[in-house]
Amino acid sequence: MLKQSYVKKLMCTLAVTMMPITSYAQTAVKVGVLNDKSGLYADLSGEGSIVAAQMAVEDFKAAEKGLNVQIVSADHQNKPDVGTSIARKWYDQDGVDMIIDVPTSSVALALSLLTRDKNKVFINSGGGSSDLTGTACTPNTIHWTYDTWATGNGTGSAMVKRGGDTWYFITADYAFGHALQRDTAATVEKTGGKVLGQARHPLSTSDFSSFLLQAQSSKAKVIGLANAGADTVNSIKQAAEFGITQGGQKLAGLLVFINDVHALGLNVTQGLVLTESFYWDLNDDTRAFSKRFAARFKGKMPTMAQAGVYSGMIHYLKAVEANKDTKDGAGIVKKMKEMPTDDPVFGKGSVRVDGRKIHPMYLFEVKKPEESKGEWDLYKLLATIPAEQAFRPLDQGGCPLVTQK
Repeated sequence: MLKQSYVKKLMCTLAVTMMPITSYAQTAVKVGVLNDKSGLYADLSGEGSIVAAQMAVEDFKAAEKGLNVQIVSADHQNKPDVGTSIARKWYDQDGVDMIIDVPTSSVALALSLLTRDKNKVFINSGGGSSDLTGTACTPNTIHWTYDTWATGNGTGSAMVKRGGDTWYFITADYAFGHALQRDTAATVEKTGGKVLGQARHPLSTSDFSSFLLQAQSSKAKVIGLANAGADTVNSIKQAAEFGITQGGQKLAGLLVFINDVHALGLNVTQGLVLTESFYWDLNDDTRAFSKRFAARFKGKMPTMAQAGVYSGMIHYLKAVEANKDTKDGAGIVKKMKEMPTDDPVFGKGSVRVDGRKIHPMYLFEVKKPEESKGEWDLYKLLATIPAEQAFRPLDQGGCPLVTQK
């Protein structure tokens, strides 16, 4: 009896002694998903991006690899002051190591500078301005999923090649819209087209009638929609109501997400040409990921911004695991640039010195209703833009990190 009692006591002592060892072996990682949860970009990022981040942690098997990952989230309301206030509190008081997603380029650009100053990590998936890897690049920011140069170049060049050589832009009047128009207009003019004019609208506009009438009266062959989210949805919907496309003009969605097409329906969007970096039905890997995502998120297929959160999170965790440190943000980003990227969403790729994540982009056309075989069967692939051609050439962005290399 004494022997059994002694053995039990010894085993308990060993168990208690070993517990802190397991705990201390864990590297604490705190990630903030910052985006629009309640406004015009909520559907393309929002709660779905949080689901994507959680899936990445689970698929990476972070706990088994010694990483204790905590995810927090907040709504930046598409306001730079709100976004930077949240980020500052996360960095200074809450121990957040990395912020991911952040649609709305004005918020993203402000957050990129703050992240540099705090030496943390910022992985942008939802925001579009190509300035994030251009003149505003920093050693602490990676631009993951798409940018205004990539979408503008893909759709702009395709439309001009199809005969759409005169353009009129309807543009969201903030950093993202300006960058998207600038980058697309450059492509249009480079490929032999001409820009006839522009109309700028406030963020979250409900009535596009005056802007569409200006575009209609310009007689431009293509009306370029340099906006996103609900603004793009409202633009396309009202253009259909006014019969603009029936008059021969074409709409070019310069940043269209799958949720936009799904919301509008194929009767309204059929024939729309667009550029994305991800589509759920590209291959076996994207289909498997997307079906798991949909099972967890109200049956919805992921947008490219949500897929980018998953992909960016996977690569970040690989770098943290390699460095065994989360405190030196620039060091983590440097490691992310050194390591090749590889995941089931974007496949193989890399991160350039300017912070631009490199992978193929895809030119799609929205299907006609009779071509679709299901609720989310929305696109047909027109062309694959190779990774080396999909994004702005490294020496043309003006990023100081390139000259320092």
